[in-house]
Amino acid sequence: MKRAYVTLMTNADFALGAKALLNSLNATGTTAERVVLHTGGVPTEALAPLTALGARLVQTDLLPTSDAFNAAHARAALHGAAPFTKGEKPAFHTPLDNFCKLRLWQLDHDRVVFLDADTLVLRNIDSLFDYPEFCAAPNVYESLGDFHRMNSGVFTARPSRATFEAMMTRLDTPGAFWRRTDQTFLQDFFPDWHGLPVTFNTLQYVWFNMPALWNWDAIKVLHFQYEKPWQDHAKADRLRPLIDLWHAYAAGETPDLAALPSPT
Repeated sequence: MKRAYVTLMTNADFALGAKALLNSLNATGTTAERVVLHTGGVPTEALAPLTALGARLVQTDLLPTSDAFNAAHARAALHGAAPFTKGEKPAFHTPLDNFCKLRLWQLDHDRVVFLDADTLVLRNIDSLFDYPEFCAAPNVYESLGDFHRMNSGVFTARPSRATFEAMMTRLDTPGAFWRRTDQTFLQDFFPDWHGLPVTFNTLQYVWFNMPALWNWDAIKVLHFQYEKPWQDHAKADRLRPLIDLWHAYAAGETPDLAALPSPT
């Protein structure tokens, strides 16, 4: 059975994230293949470090969506119609690129766990390969009201040409607008998605919004939603322990998770 962790890179910034993610995966001792989907927006020099870390690089294209679809999901149009009010998306964020994530259903693997390039895997999560399609954690970072929405930064999938074709049929219909791009689409496509514990996709804002939910002993995947840890940004001081952890993995270190501070 072919199993793989898959991530997506669409520019040099996300290559920084992918390097830290691969280091974190390697530290868990997983034997599953690591696959990096990348588009033409990633410079060649950004790819070499990922190969050195054992990743298989798979070049891919943007989806063949219509001009109307592309215009509706361009950065200015999407952020104008559905602004982000809880955090800031970095300048390199291109919403339309997010739909490339659906390309993983074209891979020749039996089972896949997708991980956004702005995540870190703190503990072995190979058990997810035995979970059904489609499993994802809720998009929790502010209140219990978040539990009705899923977050597509971590999910389980079973690649299938038939599934991919069905997705393409539903994705780009007249007037289609997916408010949070792939995340909204996937929740619509898999309405009965299986909920993973939030420990499989702990969003960084939980650190200061819901500190009682934070438990280093249980967190398996840490997700830097909104602002990225390799940026300078307004919330950096509030998130400093998490950012320092990311930089340790980016440098190839294996941090002592037991020594990490708790939220205050």
